[in-house]
Amino acid sequence: MANEPKILIADDELDFVVALQMTLEGSGYRVATACNRPQAQEMIRAERPDALILGTLMPRGEAFRLHQWLKQSSKFKDLPILVLDAPLEKRTLKGWLMDEIRLLEADDLVAKPVEPASLVERMEKLLARARHRIKVLVADDHTVVREGICAMLALQRDMEVVGQAIDGRDAVEKARLLSPDVVVMDIVMPKMNGLEATGQICKECPWIKVLVLTQYEEDENVLTSAREGARGFIPKRAAASELVAGIRSVFDGEYFMVPSATKALVERARGRSQN
Repeated sequence: MANEPKILIADDELDFVVALQMTLEGSGYRVATACNRPQAQEMIRAERPDALILGTLMPRGEAFRLHQWLKQSSKFKDLPILVLDAPLEKRTLKGWLMDEIRLLEADDLVAKPVEPASLVERMEKLLARARHRIKVLVADDHTVVREGICAMLALQRDMEVVGQAIDGRDAVEKARLLSPDVVVMDIVMPKMNGLEATGQICKECPWIKVLVLTQYEEDENVLTSAREGARGFIPKRAAASELVAGIRSVFDGEYFMVPSATKALVERARGRSQN
């Protein structure tokens, strides 16, 4: 159940919210609710929902303020949003203003009255469109290598490079700021090495997956990166397809290691068993 998408409903019509919550939960979603803008903002920070159903909030304009707060946030600007406008007879009282509609950056827009069951399919489609965009931060002090990786990842339809870091300290700061899904981390970098940066990121932001990418394949690096919390290890000489596969694997919660790194660990384990 913990892997099911979480939906936040922000709407001040209690009866509608209860009916929609029951419908979504009956379809397998986890659901949280908020009846005003401050509560919704706090729940977005704490719960990190997969999508937002943004309905009507009083006083008028509060829903749009929540929308603007999301779009101005580096962490939450890509949160999928399904907007529910007030029914025609209530639109002048609590609906979205025409100027707000023009500035709206929602993934879907529906006017009430609407049957909760009809929103399930809309939510499935909305999540499907957003589900496969993996946000990646690339950390490497060599500009040519870093930009080459970014250019290659830009060709992947399910990936988005959200930032670049030029050293370990920069990687930690940008991981905090950008909240990527995956960090591709070089080991040897100035100011703070990649292993130390990996440990700091994994400790402070445990939802971020780190994939170590380096030209140094010593088994000690593999072991240290794993101890620091890295979810995978890839040598720079590996094929681009292996890097892409590694990013997808760690994003899905798996561990990823190319055969050469696995072989180093196996040989080390055998050496210990023989001593």
